[in-house]
Amino acid sequence: MRALGSSLAAVLRAGDVLVLSGELGAGKTTFTQGLGVGMQVRGDVTSPTFVIARVHPSLVGGPSLVHVDAYRLGGIDELDDLDLDTSLDQAVTVVEWGTGVAEALADDRLHVRIDRAVGGPGGALDSDGDAGADDDTRRVELVPVGARWLGVTLPGRAQ
Repeated sequence: MRALGSSLAAVLRAGDVLVLSGELGAGKTTFTQGLGVGMQVRGDVTSPTFVIARVHPSLVGGPSLVHVDAYRLGGIDELDDLDLDTSLDQAVTVVEWGTGVAEALADDRLHVRIDRAVGGPGGALDSDGDAGADDDTRRVELVPVGARWLGVTLPGRAQ
């Protein structure tokens, strides 16, 4: 998951919104840790469950990474209370548990759906983002929404 996040970081730019979904333990935070490494941001990326949102500034003049956990939020009104729109244009915003809540943040967004299947079929991505593992495999679906993603080659997808 870290390797996939790190490789995706190469195509991200300020203003991008990623909506992550998957069951508890699927790898959403691990994926975001890889994004942080690839984007070269400050601080360890950890689950923002109890603080709701964390900002990781860039160490190299790129966009900050805003990492949000919407699990405990009651809906779009509580997400609006975080004032994320003030940083959306200058940062890459990642919203874990964002399905049904974070879509209102941006017309252009990337949905990252992570399915975990212990002992699942080969061909899925494992926890390192590699294909073909039979142990604790992940299936990751990247679903681009909006004109921003036209012509962008995403990791693991032919264009």
